[in-house]
Amino acid sequence: MTSTVGKNIPHDSATGHVTGESLFIDDIPFAKNELIADFFGSPVAHGKILSLDLSEAQKIPGIVGLYTYQDLGGKNLFGPILQDEYLLAEELCEFLGQPIVIIAGENRKAIAKAKAGIKIQMEELTPVLTIDNAIENQQFLGDPKRIATGNVEKAFEEAAHLWEGVFCNAGQEHFYLESQAAIVYPGEYDTLTVYSSTQNPSEVQEVIAHVLGLGQHQVVCVTKRMGGAFGGKECQATHPATMASLVALKTKRPTRIIFNKDDDMRVTGKRHPFQNQYKVAFTKEGLITALKVDFHSDGGYAADLSPSVLGRAMAHAENAYFIPNVEITGRVCKTNFPPNTAFRGFGGPQGVATMENIIEEIAFILQKDAYDIRTLNCYGVEERNQTPYGEIVQKNFLPQIFKDLGERAHYKNRLSQIQAFNQQSKTHLKGISMTPVKFGISFNTTFLNQANALVNIYLDGTVQVSTGATEMGQGVNTKIRQLVADALSIDIDSVIVMPTSTEKNNNTSATAASSGTDLNGKAAVDACAKIRSRLAEFASEYFAERQKDLKASPEHIVFENGQIFDNRSPQESLSFKQLLRLAYQKRISLGERGFYATPGVNFDWTTGKGNPFLYYTTGCAVSEVLIDRFTGDLTVLQVDILMDIGKPINPGIDKGQITGAFIQGMGWVTTEDLRYSETGELLSHSPTTYKIPNIQDLPQIFNVDWIENGDNTINIKQSKAVGEPPLLLAISVWTAVKHALSFVSNGNVPKLRIPATNEEILTRLTDYKKPNSTTQPGSYEQVGV
Repeated sequence: MTSTVGKNIPHDSATGHVTGESLFIDDIPFAKNELIADFFGSPVAHGKILSLDLSEAQKIPGIVGLYTYQDLGGKNLFGPILQDEYLLAEELCEFLGQPIVIIAGENRKAIAKAKAGIKIQMEELTPVLTIDNAIENQQFLGDPKRIATGNVEKAFEEAAHLWEGVFCNAGQEHFYLESQAAIVYPGEYDTLTVYSSTQNPSEVQEVIAHVLGLGQHQVVCVTKRMGGAFGGKECQATHPATMASLVALKTKRPTRIIFNKDDDMRVTGKRHPFQNQYKVAFTKEGLITALKVDFHSDGGYAADLSPSVLGRAMAHAENAYFIPNVEITGRVCKTNFPPNTAFRGFGGPQGVATMENIIEEIAFILQKDAYDIRTLNCYGVEERNQTPYGEIVQKNFLPQIFKDLGERAHYKNRLSQIQAFNQQSKTHLKGISMTPVKFGISFNTTFLNQANALVNIYLDGTVQVSTGATEMGQGVNTKIRQLVADALSIDIDSVIVMPTSTEKNNNTSATAASSGTDLNGKAAVDACAKIRSRLAEFASEYFAERQKDLKASPEHIVFENGQIFDNRSPQESLSFKQLLRLAYQKRISLGERGFYATPGVNFDWTTGKGNPFLYYTTGCAVSEVLIDRFTGDLTVLQVDILMDIGKPINPGIDKGQITGAFIQGMGWVTTEDLRYSETGELLSHSPTTYKIPNIQDLPQIFNVDWIENGDNTINIKQSKAVGEPPLLLAISVWTAVKHALSFVSNGNVPKLRIPATNEEILTRLTDYKKPNSTTQPGSYEQVGV
C-alpha cells in the first residue's frame, strides 16, 4: 500500500448516486406525525401591508398552524454581514414572493387551499428594478469600497490612448438539482435537530437560534450532502430551515420543508448583475498604464453577502495583468428583488469579465491580436508582480501557461484560418480568444479562514473523521479521506467521513471560497498528527522495552503501509491495529480535535491594502466559436484549458471540477438568461424557460490539462484549489464571440452583454452603424451597451 494522495480515488458517493442509494433530505422517510411547511409570499415587489386576514385559511382541514413575524420568539432581523433581512415581512414587502406567513399543514393540498384562503390588502409602491434606478434614488447596501494604487489621473493625462465604456452582465440562477430543503425534529428542552441542505451548518444553527430566541446549544444542524449548491446554499438555506424550525418548535412535531423548483427560483437570490463604468489608458503597443473602474452590483433588497461579493470583484478587477495606476470603486445597489448571494466565483467572474472586455477593445482599437495585448500586460515573475491592493503574486506560472497553451492549441495558426474563413463565408462567423485567470484562494474576510476537525480511531483500525466541510458533489469528503489515510499510513477503506454536524464541529465557516479541502483537510491532518505523535511516543517505548539496545526515540518511529516500526530495527513491527490495542490498554487517547487557521492573510478596507489570499490558482483557456450570421446561433467548436493547480490530491476529481466549472461558466456567458416582467416577476423560473447548458452545448473538442508544479509548498500536499477558478476561464467563450463580431462591426468597437444569447448576438449583428465620416483618426464609435 502506498499513499492515496495524488491518486484517482473514486468519489465516495459515485456508486450511491448511480444506484440511487445516496440519501438526500427529501429521501428521508416521513415520520409518523410529520408536518409540511410552506409559506405565503408577497403578491407585489414593493408594497405596504394594510391588512392580513388568516381566519378562513385557519379553518381549512389539515392546516395545523399559520405563523407571522409576531410568532417569532427572537429577532426577525438577521444577516451574515448586515442585520437587514427579515425572515417574515412585517409592514413592508420588498420583493415579489417575500415570505409573510408560514403555513404548517398535514398535506400539500391543504396548504394550497390555505394559500388561496389568505386575504391580504396592500398599498403598492413603485419598485426599484434596475441598477440605474437604484443609483438615481441613491439606494445602496453597505458602505462604498475603494482600492487604489499609483496616480491614475496623471497617467490619463500622459496617455497615448484613452478608452472608456460601460460593461454589463446579468445574473445567473444556481439551478442546483436539489432545491432548498430541511427537516426539523423537536426534542426535549426545546432542542431542535435540523437536517439541512446547506453549505453552512453553523450559520443555519445560529440563525435558527437567533430568530426563535433559543441558545445555539439547543440547535444541532446536520448535513450529509447536497444535490448541488454553487453558493446558493451558503446563506439562503437558513430561511427554509428556520421556517420549519418555527413550526417544529410550536407544534412539537417533525416538520419538513422542500421548495419546488419554481418557488426556489422565484424567491432565492442569484449571481449578482453588475454594471461597471471603466476608463483605461494604454500605449500604442497596448501596454496598459492606468485603469479606473466603478462597480455597481445589484444586491436585491438586503445585503446577504453582497458587500463581500463586491469586494472580491474589485480584488479581481485587474485579473492577470500588472497595471501600475489603478483606482477601483464600488457600491452595492438596493433593488426590489430577492437578496442576491454567493455564486461560484463570488464576484470574481464579474470583475474578470470587465477586464477581459477591456482587453478585447484595446486590441480592436490598435488592430492587434488580443493574445499579444494579454501577454504584454501579464503579471511578471520577479517584477511587475504587485497587485493594486499590495499583495505580491508569488510563484507566477502565467507567462509559461500563456506560451505553452498557445503552442499546444496552435493558437496563431487557427487565428489565421479564422481570419480567412470570415473573409469568404457569407453565412457564418468564427472567433477565437485566449483568456487567463488569477483567482485568489482564501475568504476575503480574515476570520473565516479557520477550520476544526474531529478524528476518532477505533480499536479495529478504522477511523471516523468529522469536519466542517460540506459535500455538495465537489468531492471534498473523498479528498479528506485520502489525506487522513495518508497521515496515518493506512488504507483509505478504513476511513470514513461522517455527516457534517454542529454538534461535532462548532463555529465552522461555510464550504465556499474554493477552500473546503484547504481548511478542513489541514485541520483533519492536524488531528491525525497529534494522535500519531502520541502513538509514536508509545511505540518508541514499546520497542525500546523489547530491544534493550534501543533507546526510546519517537523520531525514529515509522508509519508505513499499515505497519509501525523503529527504523533502527525494522525487522520487528506492529500492525496499526495491534498498536492501537496496546495503546488503548495504556490509556492513550485515540481521538483528537484538529485546528487550522490560514497564515498570513489580512486585508483592511479602510486602506484598500493587504494580503487577502494565501495563493493564486491560475490558468488559461482558448475557445473557438462559430456563429450563424442569420440566426445568431452559437456553437463552441473547441476549448483548450491549461492550469496550474499544484499537485492534485485527486486528479480525477480535479479534472471533473475543471470541466464542470467551465461548463457552468459557459452557461452564464451564453445561454442562461434571467427574464423579468415590468413588475419584478421572474418569468424564466423553470427548466422550460431557463436554459442551462445541455450535452449539445458542450465544446465539440474539449482538452483539459495542467502543468507540472510542486511549488505550492504553503498549502496542503502542495495542492491548489480548483472549485471556482475554472469557471472564470469560460469568459474566453464570450470574448471569442466578441472577437467574431469585430469582423463585421464596420469600424465600431463591438459591444456585447453577458449573457451572449443567440438573441443578443443576432441583435449585435444587425445594429452596427456604418463608420462616421466625421470620426477623427484614432477615434472609435461605441455601439450602445
